[in-house]
Amino acid sequence: MIGLRTKQSRTVGSGKRPDLRLPDTAHTSRPWRIHELTRDFAVEDVWALPTPGGPDELPRLVSLIASGSFPDGAPRVVRTLWAARWKIGALLRWDEHGTGVGSRVKSLKDRLPGDLRAAVGPDFGPFTSVYQLEHEWAAEMANRTVHGVMHIGWVPEESGGYRGQMAVLVKPNGPLGAAYMAAIRPFRHLVVYPSLIRWIEHKWLTSP
Repeated sequence: MIGLRTKQSRTVGSGKRPDLRLPDTAHTSRPWRIHELTRDFAVEDVWALPTPGGPDELPRLVSLIASGSFPDGAPRVVRTLWAARWKIGALLRWDEHGTGVGSRVKSLKDRLPGDLRAAVGPDFGPFTSVYQLEHEWAAEMANRTVHGVMHIGWVPEESGGYRGQMAVLVKPNGPLGAAYMAAIRPFRHLVVYPSLIRWIEHKWLTSP
């Protein structure tokens, strides 16, 4: 079962943008097709993406994300920490051949019902696309510590417009995976996700 944890939105400082982190229900309450594939995964995070648009712009968002290379263009501290993660991973053999999708874990593509098998989307960095539909895109990655899913949805806003929404789903690999996720949680929340969201926002606002 997917674990539900309520997260409260807040404003960080006077005049600054509100916290874009959302409660898990922002993801679990929507009729996404990813739910039927990830019943043994937990919702780790849900984030609002500052990508305002019309009702049919998920393909553009997916294309912009997949065509970029994060953390290129991010602050130096982000790039340094990102590089350090991969060096540590190499030292501890977290990401070596035989630990990823199709080897240590089966791909979620093996769980796809017939109507999703032709719904192909692009890959992004270490993530391999599982499927892409009109309003959602899912991609997966795995290593020695975790099997993870990045889900990008396109959701309506109360104002009448639409925007992107990112959910991160995880299935830790035993005690090692649980310890790894706990150890990197501050790094992800304070550095990686905010930088990734700013990177997506910049691409959205500056690309035709």
